[in-house]
Amino acid sequence: MDAILGTCSLGTLRQRKSFKWRTYPDDVLPAFVAEMDFDLAQPIKDAVIAALAIGDCGYAHRGDLGEAFAAFAAKRLRWSPDPAMVFPIPDVMTGVAEVLLATTPPGSGIVINPPVYAPFFFRLAFIGRRVVTAPLRRDGGGRYDLDLEALDQALAADGVSAYLLCSPHNPVGRVWSREQLLSVADLCRHHDVALLVDEIHAPLVLAGAEHVPFLCLDHEITERAVTFTSATKGWNIPGLKCGVAVAGSAQSARIIQDRWDALLAAHLGVLASAAAFTQALPWLDAVLGQLQENRLILARLLAEHLPGVGYVPPEASFLAWLDCRELGLGDDPAAQFLARGRVALSPGPDFGTQGRGFARLNIGTSPELITAAVRRIASAVTGTAGTAGTAGTPGM
Repeated sequence: MDAILGTCSLGTLRQRKSFKWRTYPDDVLPAFVAEMDFDLAQPIKDAVIAALAIGDCGYAHRGDLGEAFAAFAAKRLRWSPDPAMVFPIPDVMTGVAEVLLATTPPGSGIVINPPVYAPFFFRLAFIGRRVVTAPLRRDGGGRYDLDLEALDQALAADGVSAYLLCSPHNPVGRVWSREQLLSVADLCRHHDVALLVDEIHAPLVLAGAEHVPFLCLDHEITERAVTFTSATKGWNIPGLKCGVAVAGSAQSARIIQDRWDALLAAHLGVLASAAAFTQALPWLDAVLGQLQENRLILARLLAEHLPGVGYVPPEASFLAWLDCRELGLGDDPAAQFLARGRVALSPGPDFGTQGRGFARLNIGTSPELITAAVRRIASAVTGTAGTAGTAGTPGM
């Protein structure tokens, strides 16, 4: 790996006190929640340390976050948002929930595309909104796509007020094309619904795919759209609690401004995010290169050790969606991988009923730990233990 990313030493990683490293005992290899294992980018460390050195731990001010994000978007996403339309928020899902509370009536339907990020389901329920599904369709090769016919029908259902789109998609790793997004825009306009777009994985689009920011489209529905993103996935800083909301119009901006007290980001997160967007691009490039390698390494390992597992390499991010139905482990194969192989993956059913028989594997780590994870999964399937003295040993 590039030296800038560190070594992902298991001994060092186990010193961390984050959710990933404190949820399970030390004999479990965690590969579930979306935290990467790489060292932090130095500019982010410097920004936080500099603030701590002068006691700068007060309430957040947006500072130059809008300009920093706009500069990143122009350089990496071919998009030039107005910095005045960029707002710090605590995280993407809090931003989504608050905008939906402000723009949709209680009990209204919100359309999503399962299998999809699990908090879409429970956060919508928490705010008193109904989940209406337009499942992704899947071809014979395992590749997922938007089902525009299903989306049209879902948006036409009684009481539907908004559509929450995941772009790039978690967990299947798809990056939607400009043509697909324009079709989505047409449907939202036709059915007169608001559109919220989760673009948190946009900084992590891999070679061969191109992310199209929704708000860069030349379409009238952007006036009713809000995009949500963050440095938290691209630079691995979710614990610093700062996301980004980008309003598509002055009216949408006022909705966010009016709810500022419910959308206070963490001050250190704002500082760290600005540093990430402006100074930590070489680190991001190293991550992208490693993830490009990792998705191919995983394909090779699965072919060698678990040929019954279906896998389409993701076009974005560090999450691999595994079709484990042929293994005969029931609706939640991750439970069997944990019990028998001492490796923790995200349960497929958490992403909707379409995830039954699937599991999500985090590959934002070293090739060695990906290898260890696959070996543990294989041991759960075959009933054999890992090789003694290696990272694949269930006891490590």
